[in-house]
Amino acid sequence: MANIKILGVPMDLGAGRRGVDMGPSALRLAKIAQTLESLGHKVTDLGNVEVPIFEASKDKQKLPYAEIIAKTCKNAYEILKNLDDNSFPLVLGGDHSIAMGSVAGVARRKRTGLLWIDAHSDVNTPQTSPSGNIHGMPLSHLLGFGDKRLLDIWGGNAVINPKDVVFIGLRSVDRPERQFIKDNNLKVYTMKEIDTRGMAEVAEEAINYLSNLDALHVSFDADGLDPSIAPGVGTPVRGGLNYREAHLLMELLADAQIVTSLDIVEVNPILDIKNKTAELMVEMLASLLGKEIL
Repeated sequence: MANIKILGVPMDLGAGRRGVDMGPSALRLAKIAQTLESLGHKVTDLGNVEVPIFEASKDKQKLPYAEIIAKTCKNAYEILKNLDDNSFPLVLGGDHSIAMGSVAGVARRKRTGLLWIDAHSDVNTPQTSPSGNIHGMPLSHLLGFGDKRLLDIWGGNAVINPKDVVFIGLRSVDRPERQFIKDNNLKVYTMKEIDTRGMAEVAEEAINYLSNLDALHVSFDADGLDPSIAPGVGTPVRGGLNYREAHLLMELLADAQIVTSLDIVEVNPILDIKNKTAELMVEMLASLLGKEIL
């Protein structure tokens, strides 16, 4: 049983649409702690990292809100890096830019693999991003590329080795991101591969690829799921993971017992239907952390 430490990062400053700042509240409302406790885990909710209010923020420069995002992620990083080694950090976003705090915080001592479940690759840089929204850039920064203010969250340089990254579910990738993926030889399973090979084969291969590392962080963007089952996301892309594909991935990760930390991001209650997406993400988390059919 895990010693789970929940940390909320209610930030939507990195996104193009408002609302994901309410994601941690939606996930808590969906009984995330009670669900995990029912599986026998010890759960401690550390509350939320303080985030400036969007309307009161004046940091609207070329790279919008970079300094505020850096400060917020730095606060999350400091909390996470000081947790006991026997803790299982569970970070609730917020937009995906919060991964610069969550991933850096959990990867501070051990060689950590990163499983990025997402419709998007999030490897744009400030120079290549068509939108300028930082939630499309966290992974490039974790790999050591980008704006110094964001790299300074953890002291600069790369947090994650490109060899230790696996994408699952990609289906919306910008042209510069395609080149970045090729240049850095990142391992990718697009929806096309999941369609042709099946989730069982893809998941097993990804797990085998990552199983030799000291730790594994899963960064789960709700828009990795198909919008027909997860409507409450800011950047929906049709043709995502269906209910059973996503559950199977979680169940196989649970069987492998290699996941040591997790973040859940981009749940947007404003765009949701009766908290459906948050409840679904809690179901996924339960499967990852031991809920079984029999």
